[in-house]
Amino acid sequence: MDFSILNIISLVGILGFCVIAWLGSENKRLIPWNTIIFGIALQLIIGAFVFILGSQVVEGLNNLLNAVLDASEAGARFLFGSGIVPEPGRSVGPGVAGRWIVRAVGDPLVTVPGDAIGYDNLNLGYILAFRALPQVIFFAGLVSLLYRLKLIQPVVKIFAILFSRTMKISGAESLSGAANIFVGIESALAVKPFLANMTRSELCAILTSCFGSIASSVLGLYAGILRPTFPSIAGHLVSASILTIPACFVISKLLVPEQGEPETMGHVPDEPEEEGKTRPSPVDSLIVGALDGVKMAVGIAAVLIAILGLLALVNACFNGLAGLSGSPYTLLATLGGVFELITIQNILGVLFLPLTALTGVSLDWNELWECSLIIGRRLVETSIPPYQTLAVLSAQEVLSSRALLIVSYVLCGFAHIASYGIFVGGLATLIPERRSEVSALGFKALWGATLATLMTGCVAGLFYFGQPTALGL
Repeated sequence: MDFSILNIISLVGILGFCVIAWLGSENKRLIPWNTIIFGIALQLIIGAFVFILGSQVVEGLNNLLNAVLDASEAGARFLFGSGIVPEPGRSVGPGVAGRWIVRAVGDPLVTVPGDAIGYDNLNLGYILAFRALPQVIFFAGLVSLLYRLKLIQPVVKIFAILFSRTMKISGAESLSGAANIFVGIESALAVKPFLANMTRSELCAILTSCFGSIASSVLGLYAGILRPTFPSIAGHLVSASILTIPACFVISKLLVPEQGEPETMGHVPDEPEEEGKTRPSPVDSLIVGALDGVKMAVGIAAVLIAILGLLALVNACFNGLAGLSGSPYTLLATLGGVFELITIQNILGVLFLPLTALTGVSLDWNELWECSLIIGRRLVETSIPPYQTLAVLSAQEVLSSRALLIVSYVLCGFAHIASYGIFVGGLATLIPERRSEVSALGFKALWGATLATLMTGCVAGLFYFGQPTALGL
């Protein structure tokens, strides 16, 4: 177990992202040392457990989640047939000289060896439409059922107590953050009675943890995309979700330090029961959750259609300007030459390049640039197209196993503009009297979540010692 220069860069990156957050602090004189020290310590302890001490536990969790993923496809297979949704372990689609066609959103057509894709070698567009989105519906129903059976609440309470007592943050924000490991904006409902009197710092922490984590309903979606090239991805997505919550608290408390006295400081409240409502039966909970999953799946599809279409339109304008490079006029030709290199993706890749380098992803320029492009794209495209591109590049062996691991951890979150309306609008609906304050904190929380997910990538990079087989790769 030898440290390389990349491991050291990842370690420095953890501290570097804290410094970047502090530079944007609302009060640089207030530094929450306890939250920083214990928040980073929690990440390192969890990281050491995942990658060194508890690898068998993670493997067991991954096998369990893979079984759930396989089961989640039963309904989609019934609707769309085994030609589109194959039985686990079976390949589908015509092969050409032992090769399978794979396409990621926005990528040119490429081919990779069939054995590198396993049973998920169908066109990735079909996987998203007919396999990944049905998994969102299934997981939404499953999580709703588990909540009704009160199997998730005790786990949430344990994490909430751990976060509250170690990082010295309020019980309400700890409870909301812990709930984010399993759900999305619904986590705010766990502390709804306390929202109106929360401090500005608490609200920022809740929003940041919403942006920085993923809901269980989309865990299956992300895992399904990467599973063919990263077999243990499901277990690692769970660890990334857990790791990101303390990172979100560290970054948010640096951006908006606590200057008030939280109502729930020192104790973790119980999740409120809705009065006057009959508790639904387990079957009702499953059905209602599945119907909510349908709304989410349709929303994901709609967002992707709108955003990717808009990006294509903007890039088409850039391409039009690039056509000026053939102009006989020097000024126009020079302008066209500049726009030959400009796309939304390249602009984001340049902006995220120093942040990506801080994760210790690679010393190779080409690989670093590819990773920066993927991470930068998430800001506007959501995590789905970047995960698809990551899967394709991994199958082509363009990216190393280290880069695959770190980038998959960084992408595990809702830190993109498409989620702004969901989280800011959802929280503002719960406390309409503080709508303007929540809106003002929205982009600050989005920036904080971006830094937090990058910090999570640093933790993965810190504990990666060049043993891809240990990661299931």
